[in-house]
Order: sequence, then C-alpha cells, then structure tokens
Amino acid sequence: MTGKDAFTEEEWHTLREGPAIAGMLVLTAESGGSFRESWAMAKEYAEAKQQHGESELLDAIVAEKPEFDRHKYGSPQELQSAGVDAIRGAVSLLESKGTPEDVDAYRTFVLAVAQRVAGAHKEHGEAVSQNEQAAIDAVAASLGAGSDPGA
Repeated sequence: MTGKDAFTEEEWHTLREGPAIAGMLVLTAESGGSFRESWAMAKEYAEAKQQHGESELLDAIVAEKPEFDRHKYGSPQELQSAGVDAIRGAVSLLESKGTPEDVDAYRTFVLAVAQRVAGAHKEHGEAVSQNEQAAIDAVAASLGAGSDPGA
C-alpha cells in the first residue's frame, strides 16, 4: 500500500483534489440542488472514512477535508475541461507511485463521489439528468481509458 509520505506536498494536493473535482463537475452540470449535492459529497467522504484500513492512501485522503479551490476555475466550462485533466493527472501520478490496488481504490472512490453527487437532487424530474450523466462519463473517462473504475 502507498501512503501519503510517498508524495510531495504538491503531488498530495493533486491527489486530494481529484475526488472533490469529480463532485464539483457533477454539481455544476445543472443548476439547483447545490446544498444537497455538497452534503452528498461530504457523506461519501464520511462513509469512506468508516471503511478505514482497506487502502492506506484512501484513509489518508478521506481523513482530511475535501479540497477544492472554487476560485481556481473561472467558469463551469473551464472546470469541465481543466477538471478532467486534473483527475487524469492524479491517476497518472498514482499509477507511477502507487500500487495497482491503490489506483483501483482511488478510481472507485472518485467515481463514487461523482455518482453520489448526481443522485442527491432530482433535476428535471430525473434522478440523474443527462448533463449530470455526461459529467459522470467525463469523470469515468478521465480515470483511465479502458478501465472499469467500479471493478
């Protein structure tokens, strides 16, 4: 297992930011419901914290408050493009320094955050709107082409 000490401060920031970016990509895909969606993201972190011990890396990530600099991206469109690149970069970093198990656990958690946020508030009478699903699909793609983050 890979721990926090395997990464520089900047690298750790990149890894910590990935799950929150995934949640924000979904949250900003539609207007409305941001309180429920933010709460859903916090609940996903809290539940992951309860599963302590399955991944040293995830234990360290969820032990800290989710990190997202809302001023970093000037618009939802900028978040969409730069956010998926940031998630892709986090996975690439983890692939170079982490174990395959840590990479899988990270992918699963990031995707779970996105899905939890999407399901937190009905949009247009749908549990998950088309725009939210598109954001989830973008997150899944950024987690690794050809990979199954849920496996």
